[in-house]
Amino acid sequence: MNTVQPIRSKRKIEAMRKNLSPMYRLLFTIGINSALRVSDLLKLKAGDLRGKDFITVTEQKTGKKRRFKINAAIKRELKAYLETHELADDEYLFKSPRGKKPLSRVAVWKALNKAAREVGIEEELGTHSLRKTFCWHAHRQGVSLATLQRLLGHSHPEITMRYIGIRDDEINEVYDRVVL
Repeated sequence: MNTVQPIRSKRKIEAMRKNLSPMYRLLFTIGINSALRVSDLLKLKAGDLRGKDFITVTEQKTGKKRRFKINAAIKRELKAYLETHELADDEYLFKSPRGKKPLSRVAVWKALNKAAREVGIEEELGTHSLRKTFCWHAHRQGVSLATLQRLLGHSHPEITMRYIGIRDDEINEVYDRVVL
């Protein structure tokens, strides 16, 4: 299995967001603003987010409860989506077109990769890229490694550092910026 990358360019994030259908745009927006795994995103129901400021999910992978703030970007995209899609509180936000079940991970992967290619993203992307994108940008904005480690539920800082995906060109940039 290939290691997937975060989307590092905010310009490409916006281009990709505009290139997605409303349902996938909402999924993308929640994913890059919450660092939830796609398996947890796909289980979200309309009532989990409608009218709320925070949401608590039990992570499918770890069984741990995780609480996150529903930020302005998520609220904006959710409002737009719910204005055009009538969903009861107990309905999945990301319903499969073939029934009442949620989308599959494969469907999400295909939609994300199609949109990424259309906007010129050549890095290896996957559904986990959403989670990594949040963390990479948070790290670049000065969020501490300890905070990210806790947010992600990692047991060691080394895992979080590897996860963020710092590349050699970013390390070289530090040498250019820090001139004493």
